[in-house]
Amino acid sequence: TGEDSYVLEALAQSAVPVILGVNKIDKLSDKKALLPYLQEVAIKRDFVEVFPISAQNGQNLVELEAKITHLLPINTFLFPEDQFTDRTERFLAAEIIREKLVRRLGAELPYRLTVQIEHFSSETNLTHISAIIWVERKGQKPIVIGKKGQMLKAIGEEARKEMEMMVGCKVFLQLWVKVKQGWCDDERALRQLGYSEGE
Repeated sequence: TGEDSYVLEALAQSAVPVILGVNKIDKLSDKKALLPYLQEVAIKRDFVEVFPISAQNGQNLVELEAKITHLLPINTFLFPEDQFTDRTERFLAAEIIREKLVRRLGAELPYRLTVQIEHFSSETNLTHISAIIWVERKGQKPIVIGKKGQMLKAIGEEARKEMEMMVGCKVFLQLWVKVKQGWCDDERALRQLGYSEGE
């Protein structure tokens, strides 16, 4: 396809080893057509190896993974072995709330909502977190809140439990839903909501 050709051209600028994975071979009705096709695409670049694969049924995936592992350079660890992220707990708290929103609301609400942590403080056995869930239109607000606040309550309870596992103590979580029209199209608004470069 045109997209494949674009990727091939971009790869021409790279000196790293390239593996070609041809997916969906389980969809072929005529298996004899596979070999000529693989030969045809293999001459377009000096590929390290060509793998006909089926992601659906797992065909040749173990071999592909083994080849990738073999080609990966051995290097020193960039982070300590017990460090699972370079993000702050404040950032992770917002991500936890976002995840619960997406899981609970599904296709009912477009991804035009975000979470801003307004307050994050820890005492000996309690962490206080308050967050605003920003939506773009007034009509989206009642969807997030739900009938008699039940949706927001469920999202808050799920997020709080996960946050308690993260911080290792009880969490007091407060959530508000507010409307900010055009937040995802406004560069200044994005910066205010924590989407600055490197955030």
